[in-house]
Amino acid sequence: MSNFDIDQLATDYAGKSPQQILELAFANFDNLWLSFSGADDIVVLDMAWKINPNIKVFTLDTGRLHVETYRFLEQVRKHYSLQLEVLSPDHQQLEAYVREKGLFDFYESGHGECCGVRKIAPLRRKLATVDAWITGQRKDQSPTRADVPVVQLDSGFSTPEHPLVKFNPLANYSSEDVWNYIRMLEIPYNPLHERGFISIGCEPCTRPVLPNQHEREGRWWWEEATKKECGLHGSNLIAKS
Repeated sequence: MSNFDIDQLATDYAGKSPQQILELAFANFDNLWLSFSGADDIVVLDMAWKINPNIKVFTLDTGRLHVETYRFLEQVRKHYSLQLEVLSPDHQQLEAYVREKGLFDFYESGHGECCGVRKIAPLRRKLATVDAWITGQRKDQSPTRADVPVVQLDSGFSTPEHPLVKFNPLANYSSEDVWNYIRMLEIPYNPLHERGFISIGCEPCTRPVLPNQHEREGRWWWEEATKKECGLHGSNLIAKS
């Protein structure tokens, strides 16, 4: 890590292919994990697996995913022969939250607290044990992701004792690039995409989008656009003005 100049590499690799960025990650980190949500980040999983079939992959099970997403996660596990690590919320914390706020508090109070319990806490628990992770973030996904670099110090989950590096190989990919890859290589994809879902999260917080709507308009549609982050990446992101 001491010889890994993140800022310089972010500049040097800004125009590189996703595969070159993934090769950089594999070459420098053994304790490296890929975060897979069950949506169009299947592309970065496929790319990583073709470089290293032993790639370590985890996913967050919030307990509120679409049944199609659960089935897709199982399909992916079998297709790539992965040991997919499924992270769940702490049951005591989740039970206390639901007891106090109910099952749909986020429609009134915002999604932050629910995501904190169901996503951020289990993710933080996992990332405390790894040295680097790979995401499927892209600049074109939302205003908050417009400046995503291909590699960065994860300021949200790093500590002084445990710096964490984050790789975003698809940062410069467009939605069109993603779907060209999926179609050309005929890799599996979540069937919800066929029903107008583009950005896929929890069932109560995700809906299809209409033609010419931005993909993140289907997520937390009752909130202002620049707040549409669950917290997995929010602390690394600055909304583009």
